[in-house]
Amino acid sequence: MKWGRLLAFLVMVAAVLGLTVSTGPKIWKSIPLGLDLKGGVDLLYAVDTPKGHPLDSTGKAALVRAIEMRVNSLGVSSPIIQLEGRNQLGQDQIRVEVAGVKNQQEAVNVIGATAQLAIYGSAKIDPKTGKIVPVGPPLATGADLKSNAHWVVDQQTGQNAVAIEFKNASLWTSITKRYLQKPIYVFLNGQLLTNPVVEQVMYTGQSEISGGNLNTPQACMDLANELNAGALPYPLTLESETSVGPTLGAASLQRTLLAGVIAVVLIFAFMMAAYRMAGLIADVALVAYGYLTLLTFAGLHVVLTLSGLAALILGVGIAVDANIITYERIKDEVRNGRSLRSAVRIGNKNAFRTIVDSNATTFIAGLIMYIFGGEGDVRGFAVALMVSIIVSLLTAVLFARAMLLTFTAAQAVKNPWWYGAPRGVVKSREAKV
Repeated sequence: MKWGRLLAFLVMVAAVLGLTVSTGPKIWKSIPLGLDLKGGVDLLYAVDTPKGHPLDSTGKAALVRAIEMRVNSLGVSSPIIQLEGRNQLGQDQIRVEVAGVKNQQEAVNVIGATAQLAIYGSAKIDPKTGKIVPVGPPLATGADLKSNAHWVVDQQTGQNAVAIEFKNASLWTSITKRYLQKPIYVFLNGQLLTNPVVEQVMYTGQSEISGGNLNTPQACMDLANELNAGALPYPLTLESETSVGPTLGAASLQRTLLAGVIAVVLIFAFMMAAYRMAGLIADVALVAYGYLTLLTFAGLHVVLTLSGLAALILGVGIAVDANIITYERIKDEVRNGRSLRSAVRIGNKNAFRTIVDSNATTFIAGLIMYIFGGEGDVRGFAVALMVSIIVSLLTAVLFARAMLLTFTAAQAVKNPWWYGAPRGVVKSREAKV
């Protein structure tokens, strides 16, 4: 027995199980649930743009960002915001789905409110809420800004910054003269965005905001969208409001999850019964698949819906299928008279192309569903399916293969029966192992 290889195998197993047990529940709780699992409100708004001036890409990004900020202020997050077609009046429409909202009317009022941008010369901390609030009348509002804020890199300092421009250059000149070497406070919908210090008098109406947390291009683009949202003169008109109950209530969701756990346990038992030690290794790879899939969902801020949950469970079957193909190839090589280590190596190699081909066709189907399926559940299922396929390839093909080769090299067991081979084949080939 090669103890170093065996130790490496045990470390891989311990890492998977340890991470899953210690951080898995937290990751699961961090994934937001969609309307069909949690319930909420479905709102359709018309964007009141001037006639003949539909929303451009900048206006759309600013509007989406503004709605995200308003939803976050309700104490919920991860809204589904979809720009749709136009109504009978030729107005652009935007749909907002918010899961888990407790006060539906508050959501309607907050989301539909016109974004209010204001610049103040003073602010203080509210002793009741602890938040920074403005003091006195605003020096300027979003109506005074052009909707062209964008990310730039300061030519002198090399810092990331946000470029803004006032409609009336003299207004900005008077503000910068008055608050030279002093901070000003930029608020959007009552929330402090930034409080830059005025370093020089501006005469052209153009300026840059830098410092604070504006240290990355993404942070600057987010702030630019927020500023454009504040300056955007497009109010929203509520066209439809639907209270959505969860397709699966809390009790039903728990029963569904319990059924999923039972199914996974049965799969684990089948793999161990059919392929013994190799099946146990496949089970560990399945645990890694589940953990990495949830981690990917959380990292991509995927909102989990019934269709996404179905794709996640389907991915378990895809991952199991990849392991079964590999183990059957290994059994074939054992029957052909190869040693155990050689059978494992060649069996993995021969199974690789079959696994990739079968997963590629499924991935292409998911991609087509994503492109042509429109918005909503179809796209949600397609995204979850494609993520599941990629993760299953990483775990079933790469990670499971690495564990299997490492365990075989350790020579902890030398009988091919532990890899699913029939006993009769084992007796005739034992001398060649």
